Amino acid sequence: MLVVRSLAFNTAFYASLIVQMIVWAPFYFLAPRRIAWFVPKFWARSCAWLYATIARTKSDITGVENLPQGSFILAPKHQSFWDAINFFPYLEDPLYILKRELQWIPFFGWYIMKMRMIPVDRGSRAKALKAVVEATRKEMARNPRQLIIYPEGTRRPPGAEPAYKWGIVELYTSLNVPVVPVAHVAGLYWPRRKFLRFPGTIKARFLKPIEPGLPKDKFMERLISETEAACDALLIEAAQSKNPPPMPPSAVKRLAELGISI
Repeated sequence: MLVVRSLAFNTAFYASLIVQMIVWAPFYFLAPRRIAWFVPKFWARSCAWLYATIARTKSDITGVENLPQGSFILAPKHQSFWDAINFFPYLEDPLYILKRELQWIPFFGWYIMKMRMIPVDRGSRAKALKAVVEATRKEMARNPRQLIIYPEGTRRPPGAEPAYKWGIVELYTSLNVPVVPVAHVAGLYWPRRKFLRFPGTIKARFLKPIEPGLPKDKFMERLISETEAACDALLIEAAQSKNPPPMPPSAVKRLAELGISI
């Protein structure tokens, strides 16, 4: 049944994306940008419903009271496609940094451009970061926006040793806005580069914001320690649940370090 449910969900997930992009197109492209956000947020919520209904995996996101008003940076762990679509519905006017090539995809790229995302070229990281900082500053000056950026860059398996990049520090100091860490272990249920979708409850939490003004090293220390501590707690909770998902080697190793045997 696991294979059947996973296949059914994956099919419904991509079918929903295509159908909704077509059905919502007249409203989306004619409505003012802020109102048009209804469409991608509705799609994200419908995906969560499909995930719970077909794959039997619920999403439990807490800590909404920790989200500040106005502009800020949201800094989630990055483990699967789940964390790319389940947080932005909670934000007023989210902002993503995307590969420029994504704008060239017919229809999908047009949706991206409508929301004034920040495209970046591949190449020099220092040059790209400078361009991102400047573009984000301009967007936040026009109206309050919430930048979603993954501090570790690429997806990493649950329990893996932290590998935070310095880019988040430069954004924190240059933009002078709060950073909200986000902890979760979604990769246990929606693994990266895998077809199967395991049942259960994905728990995620918006942590208390780190206010601007800290020295760079102090900020990075807090971001890592607070995020990883919360992720460890969620990993232990998942491992000790009634029907735990399969644990990848990185999670087994981390649990052992925490004194938890499975």
